[in-house]
Amino acid sequence: MSSQANQPLPEGFRLENYRVLRLLASGGFSFVYLAHDENEVPVAIKEYLPATLALRTDTNPSPAVPEENLATFRYGLKCFFEEGRALATLQHPNVVRVINFFRANDTVYLVMRYERGRTLQEHIHKRSGALKEEWLRSTFAQLLNGLREVHSNKLLHLDIKPGNIYVRNDGTPVLIDFGAARQTLASDGLRLPPMYTPGFASPEHHRGRERLGPWSDIYSIGASMYACLAGAAPLPAPQRLEKDKMTSARRAWAGKYSAALLDTIDWCLRLDHMERPQSVFALQKALLGEKEPGYRGEAPLLDQLKDAILRKVRGAAEKS
Repeated sequence: MSSQANQPLPEGFRLENYRVLRLLASGGFSFVYLAHDENEVPVAIKEYLPATLALRTDTNPSPAVPEENLATFRYGLKCFFEEGRALATLQHPNVVRVINFFRANDTVYLVMRYERGRTLQEHIHKRSGALKEEWLRSTFAQLLNGLREVHSNKLLHLDIKPGNIYVRNDGTPVLIDFGAARQTLASDGLRLPPMYTPGFASPEHHRGRERLGPWSDIYSIGASMYACLAGAAPLPAPQRLEKDKMTSARRAWAGKYSAALLDTIDWCLRLDHMERPQSVFALQKALLGEKEPGYRGEAPLLDQLKDAILRKVRGAAEKS
């Protein structure tokens, strides 16, 4: 079945003890609603509804699933439910808080704490890519605290990108919208649309999925930091594998950001997963200025000379 236009639940719809207020976000795999509980506390509710497998009209809250899609739909339902169960065990300020999950309308719902703020993607667009290094280091160091908690519970996020990094009004970041259920579906041979976003997904997201690990999320972190500087995603991994034409962070922003930060971004974006940081802890040490075995260290002499020349040229241009 090709992708189709599923109808979201209408405003005022009751889901157990929650009342839907409005649609917050939609995609090919799910809807996310703003709702209130019985105490009028706002929550975000994510609904499993893959557009390639099921169709819901405005006349029935339960989706219609063709017989040929039923096994895949039900397996996805199980994975989505298990994802909710796993996330509900995580309690960390930098990871989305799942407070409830339940079955209704022949599908599954995850109830999450409603956060006020905006996505990193929105933040990048508003600042037109002009983000300060201190802010970048602080924001991603905090975010990595949350990712460490995820990995320590033997989970992977697998869909990290600026659109899935939420920046609260107080400036603290939080990881949202895990892609674990869809990754499990894909790796199990059942056909669902890929959940990853080109440019932010590691090479092993696309091929060699048996190599997926913490280093895959780390690639996505590097790509997200790269996007903070570029204002757009880096080249997709499959294109880079064929012929890597991506301009390194070290070359693109020499003189604008420290060599240490730019080298850390490039380290995360190595195509060979064994050449990237192998743990969040290793990446944090590099991001906070502590070198770790495997870290690239200083750039080659030629690059250092080029950086020095670029800094002088930019300095002269600013004075003129």
